[in-house]
Amino acid sequence: MRIENKPKKSLGQNFLIDKNIINKIVKIGNIDQNRVVMEIGPGYGNLTEAIISMKPKNIFAVEKDKKLSILLIKKFKSIENFKIINDDILNIIKKQNLENNLLVFGNLPYNISTQILASLIMLEKWPPWYDLLIFMFQKEVADRIIARPNTKEFSRLTVLSNWRLEIKKHFDVSKNSFFPKPKVDSTILSFRPKKNNFLTLRNPKNLEKITQLLFSNRRKMINKNLKKLFKKKPFLLKNLNIDLNKRPGELSNEIFYKIAVEYEKLFD
Repeated sequence: MRIENKPKKSLGQNFLIDKNIINKIVKIGNIDQNRVVMEIGPGYGNLTEAIISMKPKNIFAVEKDKKLSILLIKKFKSIENFKIINDDILNIIKKQNLENNLLVFGNLPYNISTQILASLIMLEKWPPWYDLLIFMFQKEVADRIIARPNTKEFSRLTVLSNWRLEIKKHFDVSKNSFFPKPKVDSTILSFRPKKNNFLTLRNPKNLEKITQLLFSNRRKMINKNLKKLFKKKPFLLKNLNIDLNKRPGELSNEIFYKIAVEYEKLFD
């Protein structure tokens, strides 16, 4: 393929060029003519082209790189229902003035992929404005998102992701499917917001705080950190009825959520 703009390392640009993989990704979305689609980081527009071929109602693409935005405007100038937004996706998420029930695709920049996911999990309004996310991550990041307790991959990212989202792994993608070729393979995951059966928190940031505190000392028992956290109301810690000799990686996702619920009672 002809490369018009040299990929920028500063923006974590690795562009998907394998058409078979592109078609497999698009199929996950089951796009129909009533669908509004958002694409994060369209790059040269290879995935965009496949999405457009499915004839969604509207498609808008968020591209931070000014030169690539201009390239995409020229490439798809004949497509009436296509719009390019030259902005940082993190700014778009903060503004929160998006349509509801969006289908979101993203070959996420490696350097901010977890930040993008976290910002989509921590939205104040829930259920959110999206109803399905289809994202590509570095394989090691995807492994952390879907990890099980008592594994080295289990992390605060696991706990945060599984709190509000149903996660499904679809397939791995070889590094040979990209230009420039990254050093690692990737994985496609999809995320559907949970509307029931999850613990509601007054402030989602409290879960972030607790996971950060405990996983910052992942080799140590949770005893000291939790006693410090619940120092003003120690009976709340007793309510949890958990083994304080455990380490963070030995706890289930659900225990972290329960800790967050009890933590919020400190402020009652």
